[in-house]
Amino acid sequence: MSEQKKIRGGALLARAFKQKGVEHAFTLAGGFCNPALEGFMECQMPVINCPHEQVAGHLADGHARITRKPTLCLVGPEGFANAVPAMLEAWGERSPVIFVTGSSTLKRQGSGGFKEIDDVAIAAPLTKYSAQIVDGHRISEFVDRAWKAATTGYPGPVHLALPVDIMFSSFPEDAGLNERPFDRTDTPVPRAWPDPSALAPILDTIQKAKRPLIIAGHGVWWSRSEAQLSAAGNTLRIPVYNVPYHTKNLGESSECYMGLADFHQYHPSKPAIHEADVVVMVGCRLDNQMNFGNPPFIPENTKLVCVNGSHEELDYNHAADMQLLSDPGAFLEALTTVKKTWHDWFNLQVQRRQTWVQEWSDHIAAESATDLAEGRKMHPLQLGLDVQAAMNDGDWLIFDGGNTHFWNEIGVNIAAKRGLKLGGILHPGNYSLLGVGVSFAFAAKHIHPEKNAVLITGDGAFLSGGLSIEACFQEKVPIIVIVDNNGGLDCISQQQERLFENGQHYATDFRDIPFHGMFEGMGGHGELVTRREDFAPAMQRAIASGKTACINVKCRGVISPIVAATSDKREKASIE
Repeated sequence: MSEQKKIRGGALLARAFKQKGVEHAFTLAGGFCNPALEGFMECQMPVINCPHEQVAGHLADGHARITRKPTLCLVGPEGFANAVPAMLEAWGERSPVIFVTGSSTLKRQGSGGFKEIDDVAIAAPLTKYSAQIVDGHRISEFVDRAWKAATTGYPGPVHLALPVDIMFSSFPEDAGLNERPFDRTDTPVPRAWPDPSALAPILDTIQKAKRPLIIAGHGVWWSRSEAQLSAAGNTLRIPVYNVPYHTKNLGESSECYMGLADFHQYHPSKPAIHEADVVVMVGCRLDNQMNFGNPPFIPENTKLVCVNGSHEELDYNHAADMQLLSDPGAFLEALTTVKKTWHDWFNLQVQRRQTWVQEWSDHIAAESATDLAEGRKMHPLQLGLDVQAAMNDGDWLIFDGGNTHFWNEIGVNIAAKRGLKLGGILHPGNYSLLGVGVSFAFAAKHIHPEKNAVLITGDGAFLSGGLSIEACFQEKVPIIVIVDNNGGLDCISQQQERLFENGQHYATDFRDIPFHGMFEGMGGHGELVTRREDFAPAMQRAIASGKTACINVKCRGVISPIVAATSDKREKASIE
């Protein structure tokens, strides 16, 4: 009898992920990971080699956010430390990225092995699951455990450490596969169905409401329930708002979507939330963005209902008046059975949005007229609007930065009201980790090559992660980068000028950096724009070039409403 074929532990790892259906893997190739990379090559699994481990993590995160499927980030032990910021960003957005570390030897663990770090402990507070594989026969088992942790309940990143001696050692091809579960393919994610006795009083509360509204969050997106959200809002005429710092759940074709539940970035949300008698939060957390459910964000007499698809979310929502454990889609389907509509209340929010858009449109028109008359640099909101004016329906918009991010949140609402239907929007998540923009734009273009992927980034944000642009050139994934160049960390400068007693800013300025020249030197298209009237033709040339392109736009620093609101007085200035 011939001896059973054996393969390296890294190949077992690759086969386990291939069996799960992983479509996207990202790495900075390192010696500790070579057996896994050989396995991926044999499995014909596409792997993108990145210029830095943090870039690999952000690329995996971006792909996971768009596809809503787990992606893989493979790094060595020292590379794991570089990937930690990407892990933090994925954790804030609950993105199911599987981080795998080719770590130091197991047989001499704790003795100062080559590149030995306690990666499992470091990853633990930033992931749903962090474990070390201690036996090559259990590789498939650990992959299955990590996969289920990443995808079930409230999804999120996970981490596996595969010691180098197991990575390189040989094991039978079917190692561990004679134990349950015998089927290690990707299986449907379990969904929590609402308890009828808990669902009924919530539906009754909504039925009796005079002014209900819905705030939707991450849970709606990850449970793929946006169609049910749109149907419930449009059918019942209940206005829908979105939690800040999260990709929009609904496109502009859905009339019920009003804007962000953010009093500073979208002013009409304040009277709506304060006048509502029932606020239904679906797939959200009562965190700092929701003032933990407290006044003055949500008034004391307002009935607050939280619907969440997993206990992880419910744990954050103990302050709710009524809680329901339910898959968001299942709840929203049940909500459409309510025999009532709220046309007048709904139309009031539509009118408020129209008024808000008109007020901002008038404001920016006056600002831009003054810019032209006085020879001032372009306003960052005007830049955002001009960028979107050059985009087509279905294109992807990414923004990254401080004030750049906030101004473009406003610009998206204005452009949408004017008729633009973007394919999607990506930006930094809850932790505001700057430097993700290029990676997210790469992800959007990589998945939707027929569409334009346009990034508007602050100069500081680009300096944080801009070298990731090499991946776009290497993989021939052309994106368009618009640099909102105000010569420094404007968001921080504006806060300092309100916080510091002398009214000045300090240690936040940059030199005049020719970002466009960097792109030209790498083989791309680059242009410098100093006047608004030159931007539109420059944008057209960038798109027509078919290359990864940069338009370096000299803008003036203008404080955004949210930063102004949190730093308007020196004695109260705060980021909370």
